[in-house]
Amino acid sequence: MIALIIVDMIKGNLPFFNEDQLAIIPNIKKVAEKVRESGNLVVYANDSYTENDWLFRFMKKHALRGTEEVEVIDELKPEKGDIVLEKKRFSAFFRTDLDLILREYGVEKVAIAGVNTHVCVLATALDAISNNFEAIILKDCCASNRRELHNFIVENYKLIGLEVMSSDEFLKEISQSL
Repeated sequence: MIALIIVDMIKGNLPFFNEDQLAIIPNIKKVAEKVRESGNLVVYANDSYTENDWLFRFMKKHALRGTEEVEVIDELKPEKGDIVLEKKRFSAFFRTDLDLILREYGVEKVAIAGVNTHVCVLATALDAISNNFEAIILKDCCASNRRELHNFIVENYKLIGLEVMSSDEFLKEISQSL
């Protein structure tokens, strides 16, 4: 089984999205629909911070727990059977139930989409590998606040065991595994 992990595509981040980040929304939507149709799992991993989180010393206060800012954007609204997970740090695995949830579903491979490629997407992908999951970064379903940061990650991190592929390549792989 495969899981698509959609990272930080939430209402609290939307006002800060640049053109590249907005452009990935239709790609993520297409992949999520196909993942569901194929009987695989869609997981949303959403920033969810407390009011006094120390990270706000380095970034603008956003995605406050208990507000609509931690909800998935309307264009990618979760459907029945999807998992929605709140996270307090960059990786969707760090101190969450993600590892347990994926194992309960029999997931062996994760594909990661969302923002920002160089922070939360990368941290989630590296922790996926550390937890013995195969990890794929979907390069046209991820973006960063600066294009050169995204490009650096998708060009260089495949050297350490991460797969990097387009959404079309990934969907072809899914259809071949049915």
